[in-house]
Amino acid sequence: MRKTFKSDLKWSDVTPRTAFLNRRQIIAGAAALGAMATPALAGLGAVESAYSTDDDPNTFEEITRYNNFYEFGTGKEDPARNAGALTTDPWAVQIDGLVDRPGSYDLGEILSGVTLEERIYRFRCVEAWSMVIPWVGFELSTLLNRVGVQPSAKYVAFETLVRPEEMPGQRRPILDWPYREGLRLDEAMHPLTILANGIYDEPLPNQNGAPLRLVVPWKYGFKSIKSIVRITLTEEQPLATWNMVNAREYGFYSNVNPQVSHPRWSQATERRIGGGLLSRRQETLMFNGYGEDVAGLYAGMDLKKLF
Repeated sequence: MRKTFKSDLKWSDVTPRTAFLNRRQIIAGAAALGAMATPALAGLGAVESAYSTDDDPNTFEEITRYNNFYEFGTGKEDPARNAGALTTDPWAVQIDGLVDRPGSYDLGEILSGVTLEERIYRFRCVEAWSMVIPWVGFELSTLLNRVGVQPSAKYVAFETLVRPEEMPGQRRPILDWPYREGLRLDEAMHPLTILANGIYDEPLPNQNGAPLRLVVPWKYGFKSIKSIVRITLTEEQPLATWNMVNAREYGFYSNVNPQVSHPRWSQATERRIGGGLLSRRQETLMFNGYGEDVAGLYAGMDLKKLF
């Protein structure tokens, strides 16, 4: 049976109802014109999330103007400034490795038949800032089940697009491109792990990882890889970009853990984005507040060594 999540977060907490309805009308109009992925977003009801917070969700502007996406530059405002040239239609995702039905899947084919949900998740960056983001997406397990995971698969690897002519950050050796990430298979199949193609019931902006990104809410944000073009099922633990850059600072798991400091700063508290220079700090929750649902995945593990 599908798990029913409960929360006190509703769309009325996220945005004024009139603004929300106006957006729905705009989206419905775009759907009539055949806008890519928009028909699937139009007319959705609010999903109930397992996780609630007393803080207000961040605005669309905050979410889209303050983020990390090194393919477009290292500054927080660089993605919004530089991502407009990214071509996201057409888009395909190569799915290979230990699957029954490998191949290149068009985004429309991936979205066909999935149930898109509005999930209001906490987002915690490894840099000790945080947001609350209303994602639109579907469970990654839905896609993995469709392609058929073979019994020997233990991990899922992901890769981001490499297109330096449209992604100016890739013209410099900031990282070893493509950006890579990975999850253990049970993490990937967990119902909280989603592939997102929208925020605030609108198509995902380029700077936030359009047209398809991973969202794993109990892990630091860099694990939620953006603009995915490849998904590989493997028996071996896959490469992960920041873990490759500096394994001492960025573990493969990178679960949010206030008890394990980054070598250069504490993770015990976080700065909630919003409110300008007066942005408040708050205590960081173990597993970003999702422990009731995911702690069992790590039973018996030393989370200070396997961070």
